Amino acid sequence: MLYGGIEAGGTKMICVVGNENGEILERVTIPTKSPEETIPAMIDFFKGKDIASLGIACFGPIDLNKESKTYGFITSTPKLEWRNYDIVGGFEKELNIPIGFDTDVNGSLLGEITWGCARDKKNALYITIGTGIGGGVMTNGQLLHGMLHPELGHIKLQPAEGDAYKGKCPYHGTCFEGMASGPAIEDRWGKKAFDLAENDEVWELESYYIAQAICDFIVTLSPEIIILGGGVMNQEQLFPLIRKKTLGQLSDYINTKELQDIDNYIVPASLGGDQGIMGAVKLAIEAAKEAGIDI
Repeated sequence: MLYGGIEAGGTKMICVVGNENGEILERVTIPTKSPEETIPAMIDFFKGKDIASLGIACFGPIDLNKESKTYGFITSTPKLEWRNYDIVGGFEKELNIPIGFDTDVNGSLLGEITWGCARDKKNALYITIGTGIGGGVMTNGQLLHGMLHPELGHIKLQPAEGDAYKGKCPYHGTCFEGMASGPAIEDRWGKKAFDLAENDEVWELESYYIAQAICDFIVTLSPEIIILGGGVMNQEQLFPLIRKKTLGQLSDYINTKELQDIDNYIVPASLGGDQGIMGAVKLAIEAAKEAGIDI
């Protein structure tokens, strides 16, 4: 059986046809312009593909409450053309198939849990650190939703000693995203992250803030594995720094077998950049099951 998947991002939309084994059989990338320009091209890709269902892992904020009048909408996004846009409804109307819907980071986590490095875990955390910072959470085998969805990028951080930077986030200043996202690095140092690879001072400070956030997530969410993805995490020198600082900031308050094996506890994404789109395919599979389709 075939399934459709969409990884809906602020700059591009990745559309695929895949199967229950996580194999991607067909793929297209469509630039994210206005909905009027972008959505018809995506619908055309899926028409005639005989997909049983569609999964959408979407940038946000989004409305995931199925009891809400705006379920399936992209809501207060800074991308004004997409604000209050009914992305699920648009595909339902044209394709007339079940649709699974979740955040892009929950999609990435779902991909890793289904086919990647978190396959044996019931409590896992995926954090993407790039243009923005977001997180997906699985607790007791279920993706975490609530009033909205976790906004892990906007927890408040304590600035490092001597750091007077006011933060890049227009809402919260020195939150996680405001202090450690790609735009925050560029704003602080005057260069993009990949141009600063040899500057140890940059990564010492970056790892301090990432570790501080991770410590907060460890004591609140108690994940069995923490997966770090996104463009900033292409700086592989960050991982040993983050691991060391996380243990230091926890100060032996928590001492589990996972933390004793820190190299396999805080890890990079494992699906070659396809974790989000593979998670979208899994959303489609679950939507088909929920609709009673025999798969």
